[in-house]
Amino acid sequence: MTRMIWGADHSAPLPFSYDAAACMLRSMFDFKILKRSKKSRARLGIISTPHGEIETPAFVPVATRATIRALDSKEVEDAGSQLLICNTYHLHITPGEKLVKKMGGIHGFMQWKKPLMTDSGGFQVYSLGFGRDHGIGKILKEPTNNTIQEGDQPVNLKLTEEGAFFRSPIDGESMFIGPKESIRIQEALGADIMYAFDECISPVAEKEYMIPSIERTHRWAKRCIDAKKTDQALYGIVQGGAHRDLREMSAQTIGAMDFQGFGIGGEYGYDKRMMGKLMGWVADILPEGKPRHALGIGHPVLEVRGARHCAEATPSSPRRSGARMCKKPAENRPRTDGVTSGRCGGRRPPAPGSGRARPGPTTAERWPGPQRRDGRDRKSV
Repeated sequence: MTRMIWGADHSAPLPFSYDAAACMLRSMFDFKILKRSKKSRARLGIISTPHGEIETPAFVPVATRATIRALDSKEVEDAGSQLLICNTYHLHITPGEKLVKKMGGIHGFMQWKKPLMTDSGGFQVYSLGFGRDHGIGKILKEPTNNTIQEGDQPVNLKLTEEGAFFRSPIDGESMFIGPKESIRIQEALGADIMYAFDECISPVAEKEYMIPSIERTHRWAKRCIDAKKTDQALYGIVQGGAHRDLREMSAQTIGAMDFQGFGIGGEYGYDKRMMGKLMGWVADILPEGKPRHALGIGHPVLEVRGARHCAEATPSSPRRSGARMCKKPAENRPRTDGVTSGRCGGRRPPAPGSGRARPGPTTAERWPGPQRRDGRDRKSV
């Protein structure tokens, strides 16, 4: 069966072929472990979905608004990508889940025939909240005096027992997303794998703030399961910050619920090494026969460490230069660490006063990116 589906830019209709009957005949969702490492918790496996299989461990490019920046879906597929993850919050704002559903679901909308994930919108609770207030990400890169105490609220959104109240970045209109709303939006988008709504916790949050936050995330997880009406797979998310007792408690609670897989979310401590410890704490608690997904990883070293601790998938936003999507770096392409690949061959940059050519500018120096009104770099949301 072939339908004419309009492209994401509404410029021209594109042919999109699919066989709905064949899709339904496939196993809806399954995970099989093929081999386990004798030296670590790493394992090889296959996740089966209605839109194909995923060989794990897998790198998952982030298609925030149903597209990978600077690449079309065919180019992303040619790069070897097996699975993409799209952003529920941003797709809800524009173009809206109703339009996406009318265009054949997220697969038809973005012309992608392989498996897809959608996040829950829970990360925006952090990135548009405390993350924006303090200008920090999931890993604290430098010391800060910012703290989040029990009962504190972000400046630009409001958290309640029912969910989160946002302000639309388009017209400033108040909008609400909770567990039921998140599942409703994700079901309309139609990805193979959905996520339960949660609060991604800031790395500067005090333990007294984390405890009620995690307990609320657990209640939201139960509501997401109750709200689900489709055969899409649903992953629960483990929180707990850098506190082992909270991580283990969350893994026990979420692991006991009827999820098809699990995400390991929230902050990853104060450095890259800490992330491996955090994942190790929960690896032996979560059910062995279900896949795990290390959420929000954006560095190759972290992706490897995630795989060592049973992470079947690790998502990351490709760099704006497209270097993360290339099998081999182009000659003389400036690397993000300031070393020019062709000139220095991956070695240390030349010492000052040596008379040798200096490395090229970094990507950040060449493309400084948009600035906020207060002069700070605008963080990704």
